[in-house]
Amino acid sequence: MAEKRKLFEEVGDKAQVPARPSGGMIDSGKRGARGAVRLWLMLLFALVVVMIAVGGLTRLTDSGLSITEWRPVTGALPPMNAESWAAEFEKYKQIPEYQLQNAGMTLSEFQFIYWWEWGHRQLGRVIGLVWAVGFFGFLAARAIPPGWTGRLLGLGVLGGLQGAIGWWMVSSGLGGDRLDVASYRLATHLGLAFVILGFIVWYVYRLTYEERALMQARRSAEPKLFSMSTGLLHFSFLQILLGALVAGIDAGRSYNDWPMMGGEIFPSNALDLEPLWRNFFENAGMVQFIHRFAGYLLLIFGIVVWRRARRSPNGDTRFRFNAVLAALLLQVALGIVTVVYSAPWQIAILHQLGAVALWALILRARFAARYPAPQSVRGTS
Repeated sequence: MAEKRKLFEEVGDKAQVPARPSGGMIDSGKRGARGAVRLWLMLLFALVVVMIAVGGLTRLTDSGLSITEWRPVTGALPPMNAESWAAEFEKYKQIPEYQLQNAGMTLSEFQFIYWWEWGHRQLGRVIGLVWAVGFFGFLAARAIPPGWTGRLLGLGVLGGLQGAIGWWMVSSGLGGDRLDVASYRLATHLGLAFVILGFIVWYVYRLTYEERALMQARRSAEPKLFSMSTGLLHFSFLQILLGALVAGIDAGRSYNDWPMMGGEIFPSNALDLEPLWRNFFENAGMVQFIHRFAGYLLLIFGIVVWRRARRSPNGDTRFRFNAVLAALLLQVALGIVTVVYSAPWQIAILHQLGAVALWALILRARFAARYPAPQSVRGTS
């Protein structure tokens, strides 16, 4: 019970004043291990980038159909003896890719493509394990920053969905007369990988700063530039999906002249397939033409966004959009070289990694448009 005050007390007596909190409401409560969570997300980012590269090499080496079953647990162990290898090889011989394209393949040749696909799937398991150990470890230690549990759990859900979509993709090439996986399923698989990568990148940037710093930075946000960079992000994602369609039917190994296509502006056989819609997924001329044309439009829009960013009062923001334009120009050049040289795996994988770099740089610039870095008054000139 509080002590009763005297009826008469001297005016000079000092009243008890409650201590003021050292921080605002945003600072109160448990902050969580933001730095540790950020490092964990950066590790996941690196693993996903490697996964995208290995997936691309798996496609370029025609290895994706070498394992004809989906065994999330027992599939972690490769064949351990000659009998097991013979059994796996026999399963591969039952699918159209072997019968129509690789008939007569030796066991050693089969083992080469098997190890690529096994490594691809194994890396997926490693990513899942790193996510699970990190998430449940932080959860048990109550170290997840407030409001972040659902976001980090969502990454795990998307990762599990990615595994299921991967098998959905592979299964499309195991029957009928198809030699490869369905291109639209490949695009879905790659697209989700970039979605996961995008969330990781954005979360890393968010966790770099305290919430109070983000709120202060947002007061200087540039809504128009943020909106335009969001459009650039969506456009680049569309181009990534179109690139997956090109890879899915090996369209990059057709029409190897530039800027023309077989000496024509628009391939004369681009609409030969029936029904009409098949041309947009299975006709090499149409698919490559759309990918090229979208690339030109993306470059034009990227320049428009860059010119708008040049008017930003923030030097750091301008620098980040400069990096986006540089990456975009490099990516266009890599695309042209990939086509001219008939998509050798060395150049094709650089083109794919270029898309990863451009994706991350657009997100970085977009973040700066929403949360500009603090700068001195001099820095605004």
